[in-house]
Amino acid sequence: MSAQGAFSDLARSGGRGALVTVLAGATPGLKLFVGADGATRGSLGSPALDSSAVELAEELMWREESERRELGDVVLFVDVTFPAPRLIAFGAVDFAGALCRIARAVGWRPYVVDPRKRFAQPARFPDAEQVIAAWPEEAFAAVGGIDRATSIAVLTHDPKLDDAALILALRSDAGYIGAMGSRRAQASRRERLLAQGITDDELARIAAPIGLDLGALTAEETALSIMAEVIAVKHGHSGGRLASARGRIHEVGV
Repeated sequence: MSAQGAFSDLARSGGRGALVTVLAGATPGLKLFVGADGATRGSLGSPALDSSAVELAEELMWREESERRELGDVVLFVDVTFPAPRLIAFGAVDFAGALCRIARAVGWRPYVVDPRKRFAQPARFPDAEQVIAAWPEEAFAAVGGIDRATSIAVLTHDPKLDDAALILALRSDAGYIGAMGSRRAQASRRERLLAQGITDDELARIAAPIGLDLGALTAEETALSIMAEVIAVKHGHSGGRLASARGRIHEVGV
């Protein structure tokens, strides 16, 4: 199969990858396909250029941006395809239902995980992609593992579930990890996780208390504050008011 064919098939199946095409230089028109697992198909004409293109494709497929790039006297276009990002809510609580509704509305694929089968009922979460009644380790395996495009929100107040979910999340490539709880609960959680071998650097990855400061009161408002923070982190923003921001409101691609 050609590089173009591999990319087209991947795009149709909702996978993640990139197609690098030489626009100008010694070999215009040549294409290299790069998958999320690093597998390649095709060539741009030289091992050195192929290696540089793979690095570029890896960067952009996870940034989820297609761009024109110049490498010396060679001009490349990197076209990327990717699935909708995933949000995994640990805890089959009311907040999870509201979070699923908002996540679905903004194009994300929400999942709900809770080992308590009486709560983890699909009928309670009609907007969820999947409701998984399992402990975190089994649940992570059921969704195919956690990658950089996955966000994790721990919504329970049960240390047994919270800690198990957070330990696995912190040792994954998750792009966002947030956890509910008061500042006193956060302090207790910190001590428990440190005792289980989690480092200070790993703990710094947790957004806790979870969400942006919107003054949220209801489940829906709280879900909105969480989703707003998830999106801000995904795009490398702090989530402040645009009225106070400097520079461009929207980034312009190269």
